[in-house]
This record gives sequence, C-alpha cells and structure tokens, in this order.
Amino acid sequence: MRKQLITACLFTLVTTLLLGLAYPLGVTLVAHFLMPQRADGQLITRDSVVIGSRLIGQPGTGPGYFNSRPAAAGTGYDAANSSGSNLGPTNATLIARVEQSVQAWRTREARSGGVTAVPVDLVTTSGSGLDPDITVAAAEYQVASVAHVRGLTKDQVEQLVQAHIQPRQFGFLGEPRVNVLELNLALDSMAAEHK
Repeated sequence: MRKQLITACLFTLVTTLLLGLAYPLGVTLVAHFLMPQRADGQLITRDSVVIGSRLIGQPGTGPGYFNSRPAAAGTGYDAANSSGSNLGPTNATLIARVEQSVQAWRTREARSGGVTAVPVDLVTTSGSGLDPDITVAAAEYQVASVAHVRGLTKDQVEQLVQAHIQPRQFGFLGEPRVNVLELNLALDSMAAEHK
C-alpha cells in the first residue's frame, strides 16, 4: 500500500512538472521564436505605446470612427469576461436592446444621409463578445457618417474600407471582413495626411 501511494505521488509530481510546466513553457518559447508577433497577441503599437490588439474588439471611439459590434463581455471589451449574452431570439430583453440599437444607428446615419437598413452585426453581439471584425456591409454602412464627420468624401472613405477587406480564411472559411481597429488607425493616418 505504501509503495503504491509513493508511486502515485511521484507520478502526480512528474506529470504536473512535465505537462503543467515544461510543456507549456516549451510551446511558449517555440512560439515566441517562430512567430513572436502572434505569440504576443498581435499587439498594435504606435510610438512605442500599445494601443490594441488585432484579435480583440475595441470599444467605440465616437463620431468619425468606425464602430465594432456591441460587446457582451463584462462591462465592454473585457477579455477576462468573454462570453455571449445567451439570450434567445425571442427573449424580450434581447429584442428591446436590438430595437434600441437599430434606432440609434438609424438616427446617427440619417444625419449624414446614410441608409436605413442596419447590418445585423452592428446590433447583435458575437459569441465571444470580443469580435475585432465587422462585415463588409457593416463597414460600408458607416462610410457616410464617418466621411461626414471627418470632412472627407465618401469615395475616400470607401476606398479605405476596400483596402482593408480581409478575404475568407484559406479562401473558403468564414466571410470577408474588416478589422475595425486597423481601419480606424488607417483613417487617422489619412486624416493626418489631409491636414
């Protein structure tokens, strides 16, 4: 009995060290060596300051910027609190929230002469609540208001959107999409060039 207990304790210690420490550390070191940008979370920096990640949605930054999908993660885009809302399509709370979001988008876009059919991803959260991307339709929907606020032409902003469309992964997975943070940073660069 004593021999079995010692064997079980040693086996637990060895597997914990091997699988709980050595293996994750080894994978992390290999990842940092082979693809350091991805291993660090694909962080985007400007002037040596981290301003976000390509992988995590960012909160809306106000007029003149493209907005992400609404977040269901905690009190916003909180990666430590990632989850969907778990509200079904007939849930009254979800229906009221979506209707309120649709009305807010219609009001915003009406000021700049935009369209009224709101893309679904601008009023519904994703499964994780942290989506960094929006559909091409959602980006194009916001072109008129962004151009209006920024004092740019719709064509200028539309060209920027077209330049930031990411194709389907491997050519067949998912849908074409636009990373909101990268698009907003390019928008800031364009505005700085026009000053």
